[in-house]
Amino acid sequence: MSVARNINIEELIKAETALELQLINEPEFRKGLIWGTPRFGHPEGTIVLHINEVLNNIDKLPIDEHQRAILRLVAISHDTFKNKEDRNTPRNWNLHHSILARDFMAKYSTDPVLLQTIEYHDEPFYCWLHVHKGEHELAERRLNRLLNNITDFQLLYYFFVCDTLTGDKILAPLLWLEKKLELESYRPYFL
Repeated sequence: MSVARNINIEELIKAETALELQLINEPEFRKGLIWGTPRFGHPEGTIVLHINEVLNNIDKLPIDEHQRAILRLVAISHDTFKNKEDRNTPRNWNLHHSILARDFMAKYSTDPVLLQTIEYHDEPFYCWLHVHKGEHELAERRLNRLLNNITDFQLLYYFFVCDTLTGDKILAPLLWLEKKLELESYRPYFL
């Protein structure tokens, strides 16, 4: 996948903390931010353009400043290592972009909520994908594992809403999750 040029990362992310500024100035991180071309789910192309959309969605949520700060770090890092993801078959899930991002962020923070939200940010989608394929038992096991492994599911849900409501992503995984867990929908904040 090609890498976009002439993208103003600083303008798109608008770092609010010293850590955010440090991250977007890391060469390895910057390389991941400008990676990508338009594709299904991400018509915007580059990771940083997607992050900009997620950050705009975070600003619409009725959350406190602590939650917002964590969600911003999740947004800035969650897809940044897609350029390094192993997409061979069978997949090496230890080289999934979420694991790479979590490991990178562990150099800067030990906050379990931050690191878990980064690591599991795509899990609700993968659970739904099992349902979509008719693998209901697998979906149930995977969802239960997620619920047992995450400290702050509500924050993960907030992020999943903000991430799903970008580009041309399908809403089915989000709608399934809300129905399955009887979650109060935060989608109205984006209308």
